[in-house]
Amino acid sequence: MRAGDSAGQLLQRADRVKTSDPAEFAAVLRQLDGGEVRLSPEEQLYLDYLKAWRIAYQGDYKKSITLLDQVIARSDNATLRLRAGFTAVNILGIATRYEDAFSRLDPLVDQLATVTDKEARLTGLSVASQFYSEAGQYDLALTYADKLLAENPTGSGACRGRYFVIEALFRSSELRSTDARLREGVDECAKAAEPIFGNLIRNYAANVDLREGKATDAIRLLQQGYAEVKKTRYPPLISLIDASLAHAYWQSGDLTSARTFALGAIDNSIKNEYTEPLATAYQVLYELDKHDGDMPAALAWHEKYMEADKGYLNTFSAKALAYQRVKQQVLAKKLQVDTLAKQNRILQLQQALSEKAVEAGRLWIILLVLLLCSIGFITYRIKRSQLKFMKLARRDGLTGIFNRQHFVGEAERLLQYCRKSDRVACLVLLDLDHFKQVNDTHGHAVGDRVLRRAVAACQAHLRSTDLFGRLGGEEFGVLLPECGLDQAVARVEEIRLAIASVSLGEDVPNVAVSASFGVATVANSGYELRQLMTDADDALYAAKREGRNRVNLSSSRHVQLSLV
Repeated sequence: MRAGDSAGQLLQRADRVKTSDPAEFAAVLRQLDGGEVRLSPEEQLYLDYLKAWRIAYQGDYKKSITLLDQVIARSDNATLRLRAGFTAVNILGIATRYEDAFSRLDPLVDQLATVTDKEARLTGLSVASQFYSEAGQYDLALTYADKLLAENPTGSGACRGRYFVIEALFRSSELRSTDARLREGVDECAKAAEPIFGNLIRNYAANVDLREGKATDAIRLLQQGYAEVKKTRYPPLISLIDASLAHAYWQSGDLTSARTFALGAIDNSIKNEYTEPLATAYQVLYELDKHDGDMPAALAWHEKYMEADKGYLNTFSAKALAYQRVKQQVLAKKLQVDTLAKQNRILQLQQALSEKAVEAGRLWIILLVLLLCSIGFITYRIKRSQLKFMKLARRDGLTGIFNRQHFVGEAERLLQYCRKSDRVACLVLLDLDHFKQVNDTHGHAVGDRVLRRAVAACQAHLRSTDLFGRLGGEEFGVLLPECGLDQAVARVEEIRLAIASVSLGEDVPNVAVSASFGVATVANSGYELRQLMTDADDALYAAKREGRNRVNLSSSRHVQLSLV
């Protein structure tokens, strides 16, 4: 740091290096916050914005959002308010407050059309691209990423633009290891001194290599930037790279290194958060202990893997649902505003015609009819929009069957009915075998096709009274009311054979699809859904342990007590 720099110069320097040099960024903030430099009220708010950014970097999202909201409320600088707003959106997303994030995002994006400040536009376009990508709106994400690149052909903006393009392409399974944009992105970020974004691109490139079975290339690529990754002291990035290295070493056969990096990914993960790196690390450790024959340890890691994987996949579903929910709310509000505008216009016309009694009477009747029709039409549109949203809230977006939340609610209700009427029922949990390998090898587009076809195979053997839901990832639940154990086993065996015969067509000829099943009955487990799911899950894991592509029955028995 240069002696004699003004407060404004120090603030700008901190802003420039916040992603490229975390140590320098922290040092400048300490100098500004230590009372050595006198700050104006607006400069203090600028400092608060940068402090909020660093606080989020360290993992305290709640404190960061509070500080950003204070900056937005107090600052007279429109550009600073906009930057703080976009940063708050980004942090709300990280903190899993997706609906809050999306409700703030669209108004901020609308403001970008009138903003000329380069840094503010860079922040806004970056956040927009990232959020739309994570909500599954890949075309929209690419639109903002391309705009970011067009406005920033070199430097930090070009680095980020290339990263967001690559992110959207990777998530939509349209990225290949031969794509020149991967190397160009890494090189651009290196020139811009942006180690975080550069290594995020490097990670996507490595994961494309892993999909294509090139573990050695993935390891070499990740190790090239590993020292730089550690230097950032950014736990989410370190956890991400450690998990990818664990996966790569496991795929290459270096089991010792795989275990080391898997444990490193867990150590650097954010506590109480389910992330893809955490799920990957648990899965690698499960496979390693299974390979070594340590089945109790393998079982423990498998339980952690399933929990993390479900949590991570549910996060993606939650983002997509939050996006749709906010869109529905905006539409409903717009329709209500349009309705009020029409009503006001009619009232104005009524007042203008009040002096012409006879003519006004006739016109009033006409206008009243038009008003009623208009209100009826708008009400119909609002109701239709609400019904559509209610369906979205109950259904899994990919497969169309019940999502986890709605399945659990309906299953608990149906089980209570069965209890009161003394009817039998069975719960089935099924999990597609080696599904992660399908995604890693062939991409998520093929994985999505496998899920949809497997669901269709199940539905062909289910009754209209059966409940069927996606619990997370590749795991599904089926509740069979008025179905004894023998009937349930026969039904599930039909489903198993149907899934095993699923074909993806000539374009993907080498993908074998199968599923493992766990079955629990109320006769042994009782009518509480939690116990049924625990017993069925134990049976499911046993089926996987015994070779997969089979049906296993729960052997658990629980005494049911009732008050008489």
